[in-house]
Parts: sequence; structure tokens; C-alpha cells
Amino acid sequence: MTTATDLFSLKGKTAVVTGASSGLGDCFAHVLAEAGANVVVSARRLDRLESVVESIRAAGGEAVAVPCDVADATEVARLMERACEAFGRLDVVVNNAGVVVDGGSTPEKMDHALFQETVNVNLLGVWYCCREAGARMLAGGGGSIINVSSIMGLGGGVDHPAAYQATKAAVNNLTRNLACSWGNRGVRVNALLPGYFPSEMTDQFFALDGYTKYVEDCTAVGRVGRAGELAGPLLLLASDAGSYMTGHLLTVDGGYSASIGGRPFPDSVYAGLRAVFPDGRADHIGPG
Repeated sequence: MTTATDLFSLKGKTAVVTGASSGLGDCFAHVLAEAGANVVVSARRLDRLESVVESIRAAGGEAVAVPCDVADATEVARLMERACEAFGRLDVVVNNAGVVVDGGSTPEKMDHALFQETVNVNLLGVWYCCREAGARMLAGGGGSIINVSSIMGLGGGVDHPAAYQATKAAVNNLTRNLACSWGNRGVRVNALLPGYFPSEMTDQFFALDGYTKYVEDCTAVGRVGRAGELAGPLLLLASDAGSYMTGHLLTVDGGYSASIGGRPFPDSVYAGLRAVFPDGRADHIGPG
């Protein structure tokens, strides 16, 4: 009889995690290693990746570091090839790398270059990884791709980062498209949609006076998430426990996305954004 432990086991599997040098990516890499996977950690900062590898090995796991800028298709192809060379196969890919460079800017003040940079990493980077991993998984008989999206891709938000939200919405539908295209050949494609969790990406916002309370007030459970609370959902999508799941957008947000409607940030948050961005891009044009 198959046990729960067997269902969630990744023993003998090879997993790639992008954006693994810190925050949620670091956490994801450790979770997959603890489940038995050989893990390839990737990001632009090699020194940070090497620290992650040392930590995984110290805990009895196996990992290698491969630096990669996901916005470069050639580097992504090299990453997936290195993973296959290192461990002989490719079973799980967690597309976690992402940016929110447009944070703090009102839409009417959005810099075109920042919007393009967001698209390059958050959308094209995910596409490159899906394309390169998917082709190898299809040739190898199957696999699981997990795109780390966001609840911010489910709808709009008052003065939330427009480029970030747009790219995450695109990732959600790309996930569904690829799930439909590859499901009958053994490759599952799902998206993990976190709510608010502490990370390098969100720490700058939580540092603003009033921002944490704003998030807590918008969240049904009344608090920010803890990184470990993503471990179970991640393993569900990565392992045989989720073998009949594909094209699914799995929200892990404490009930944030369960509400209807949105509201502006409190005045203290806008004041903090103006202090961080004195160039005026946090200001509105016209009343409001």
C-alpha cells in the first residue's frame, strides 16, 4: 500500500529552483532536498547559491549551484542542460525567480524601462524555463513544472505594481496553456500563488509605516504568511501526491484573495513611498 510518505517523496528526482539565492527560493530548495530530491539551485548571485548548497549538504541532502539570469534564454538552456548532466534527469522545476522593480510607482508615473525589465524576468524568464524544461521532460517521459506566481495576478490592486501584476496574470494563463498542451504526455504545469510572505522582495514594503497592518487587515487570518507554510503546497504540486493536478492555480494567502473589492494604502504608506522615491513617481496626477 502506498503511504503518505511515499506520495510526497521525491527520492531520486532532480529538481531545479530558480531565484534560489535567498527568501522563498532558498526555502523551496531545502524543502525539496528534505523530500529526497537532488536539487540544482540557480540565481545570479553565485556566492549566495554556494551558501545554500552548503546548507543543504550539511543537512544530508545533495545540491549543486548553477548561476543563471532567467531573462537570458541561452543561460536558461545551459541551466537545464547542467541539471541533466549533474543528475541524469529533470523531474521538477520551480520557476521562482522574479522582480518587483516597479514597486512604489503609480501607474501614470511608470517608467517604460522598468515595465520592460519586469516583463523580461517575470514573464519571459518563466517562459524560457518552461520551454527548456518542458522539452526535456516530454522527451524523458514526464515531470512537474511549478510557476511561482502571486495572488496579485488574480486581479487589480489600487496603486499596486502594475507591471508585476500584469506579468503574474500572464504567468497564470501561460500555466494553463502549457498544462493543456503537455498534460497528455506526462508533464504537469501548475502555479503556486503566495500571498504576503517575508522576503527580499517584500521587506522594503513591510518597512513602510502602516503596510503590515494594511496587509493584516486585508487577510482573513489577520497576519502575514510564514515561509514554512508554503512547504506543503509546494510538495503537493511537485510530487505524486498531486499526480492528478495540472493547470491549477494554488493560492496560499491566508484568505487575502477571498475578499471582494480593494482599498487604497493608508496615508502613512503613501508618505513612506514618497520618501523612498523622491523623484515623484509615487505621486498621483490629479486628485486622489
